[in-house]
Amino acid sequence: MAIEKLSAEEIERRLGELEGWTVADGKLHRDLQFANFVDAFGFIARVALHAEAMNHHPEWFNVYNRVSIDLSTHDAGGISRHDFELAEKINALL
Repeated sequence: MAIEKLSAEEIERRLGELEGWTVADGKLHRDLQFANFVDAFGFIARVALHAEAMNHHPEWFNVYNRVSIDLSTHDAGGISRHDFELAEKINALL
């Protein structure tokens, strides 16, 4: 079954239910700051376990205590339900 890109209206509706996320450059985006590098990297490791289980991997960037995350579904050509599912799992880890 093909993964479908969500409409702009559906993305906006779902964003209203998802704390801390925005759309930037056609991707779900969130910036996070932690107390230190170990906390940031530990968070990345916890997210990685969920991402691998879903076979849906984020684009992210880490410098010291900051983590930036972008989610999109390449097969769908944009944001899909999988991105929102992973974003919800990420929020649950915070």
